[in-house]
Amino acid sequence: MVLQAEQGQIQIHTENIFPIIKKAVYSGHEVFLRELVSNGVDAISKRRMAAMGGDCSEGPEGKISIRINREANTLTISDNGIGMDADEVKRYINQVAFSSAEDFLEKYKQESDAIIGHFGLGFYSSFMVAKQVELVTLSARAGSEAVRWSCDGSPNFSLEGAARSAPGTDVILHLMEEELEYIEPSRIRTLITTYCDFLPVEVQLEGETVNKRESPWRKSPRDLSDNDYIELYRYLYPFQGDPLLWVHLNTDYPYNLQGILFFPKSSGRADWEKGEIKLYCNNVFVSDSIKEVVPRYLLPLRGVIDSPDIPLNVSRSALQTDRRVRSIGGFVAKKVGDRLKELHKDDPKRYAESWESLAPFIKIGAMEDDKFADQVADLVLFGTTAQPQDQPASADEQSSEAQTLDPIPGEGGKAYTTLSGYRTRLAADHDKRILYCTDEAGQAGALALWKSQGAEVLLADTFIDTQFIPWLEYRHEELKFQRVDSELDDSLQEKESELSDAEGKDSSEKVRELFKGVLANDKVTIQVQALKGDNAPAALILLPEQMRRINDMGALMEQRLPGLPDHHVLLVNRKHPLVEGLLKLSAGSVITGAGGSSPSQQLADDLSRHIYELARLAVGGLEPNELAGFQQRSTTLMGQLMQRGL
Repeated sequence: MVLQAEQGQIQIHTENIFPIIKKAVYSGHEVFLRELVSNGVDAISKRRMAAMGGDCSEGPEGKISIRINREANTLTISDNGIGMDADEVKRYINQVAFSSAEDFLEKYKQESDAIIGHFGLGFYSSFMVAKQVELVTLSARAGSEAVRWSCDGSPNFSLEGAARSAPGTDVILHLMEEELEYIEPSRIRTLITTYCDFLPVEVQLEGETVNKRESPWRKSPRDLSDNDYIELYRYLYPFQGDPLLWVHLNTDYPYNLQGILFFPKSSGRADWEKGEIKLYCNNVFVSDSIKEVVPRYLLPLRGVIDSPDIPLNVSRSALQTDRRVRSIGGFVAKKVGDRLKELHKDDPKRYAESWESLAPFIKIGAMEDDKFADQVADLVLFGTTAQPQDQPASADEQSSEAQTLDPIPGEGGKAYTTLSGYRTRLAADHDKRILYCTDEAGQAGALALWKSQGAEVLLADTFIDTQFIPWLEYRHEELKFQRVDSELDDSLQEKESELSDAEGKDSSEKVRELFKGVLANDKVTIQVQALKGDNAPAALILLPEQMRRINDMGALMEQRLPGLPDHHVLLVNRKHPLVEGLLKLSAGSVITGAGGSSPSQQLADDLSRHIYELARLAVGGLEPNELAGFQQRSTTLMGQLMQRGL
């Protein structure tokens, strides 16, 4: 039997609507309260506008009232807004739910996170928590009669006359057994505070006003004091201290957006994936995940963005490609950059004191966003070994000299400089080389050498600057960044000739042979120099710049701390008393037996190995399993030295 081809139409039944409503946001049922309160606020606004046009009575000040009936397991949300008559109930309630069932399903059946929870269904979100919903309403227009609408979640409903004396609407929810948490006053109070705290209309629970009503971000900055901003931050983020600074956002073209963003003090943690900025729509809280709205590098900022123009009723993938959303993200980034430039210009000392908290935003933002990079090009600071300048005493001096203050004094005696400021202090023959240090303890020996010769060294951040410094070199092709322990130039070395012995070997060659024989490791390159300065160490580990960067990048990709590369340079200071003593010990040794060595030679070998291990220890190059052996050898070596001294 051959199946005959035919065409038809799948019938979509209205009884499918409410299961979709109930399940669409399975873990977010609580948003029903936000939707119903928002509807009530809209109704109050409509009544006020209609009254201004003479279409209805003005009525008392707008108010939302929430009442709980534990005996009946009901929750009632009431407003004194414009209300509805019977025809409006049919048009706005019945037709949307039943006559447009096919459109509804077609639009929302494939989007698990589409409208529900993002202001689309409004009244119908009630059915996520209620087995039956009643609506009692009276229009504020003259001559209207009150009506009652009731539905149990099926396609069946009832519409009849009701007794109500004042215009407005009651939405009565008969809660399901599994949703009885919503008759707990503490639960409702929490939801009001979360979603409706800044609505301009009173939201009362059992007669008590719960919400704050005022949203500072919708005021003019001229009407807010510093304390107003700080109090808002403390309220939104309790027990987090005070913010460093803030940015007030306000634009009505080409989109409507208000907000206040705060730079928090560094706490050692930041959410670079989700963020801590709260997204509002017309003063109603929507979400604390706005990674589709602001650039990733600004996500750890805190505060509020409020915009009715962000398309909340689309999927996340569509939101990311929306031109308007990208434009909003660019606007926010520019305003943040402008605020940073303002602070750097007007109060460089405060800017420097805040730098450690600001640095991640600025550096990561510059690397990820070319426009932002151009905006903050002159705002990037580095710690510096140069001495800070004194802050100008008078306000006039501070205003005129603020831009030229470099190095800038920071907290705890630290000093900061910009890259351009650093370059102005470089000698003409080294104006393209940027010396930097990422670990003042681990690179202490090399750092002290450079400082002893008057060189200024930038103090970089170990983690971020592993990527930021190569990025700077890409932006400034003429510059070469050189870590203090990558190589030492002639300015750090004594210029003196060495005498050779009868075999034609000078002291440098003898030291090199001694260490090479002891270490027996071809991966360690041994250099011998006479270093300047009385405090120059006996030996240093040097890591060639490019080789070390490759090692650091590998560690970053493998999510581990960078260790000491197998291939490295051991620089031995032949002028150090310990090294000079090694040569005397080695020269005075007497070979005993075939292939043997004297106690003096053995001691010289042990001291050479100890010097190398000390150099490795200084840069964190000794693994934990090597430390026990190092301690044991150190104890043995000290015992040998004591025996020779006694």
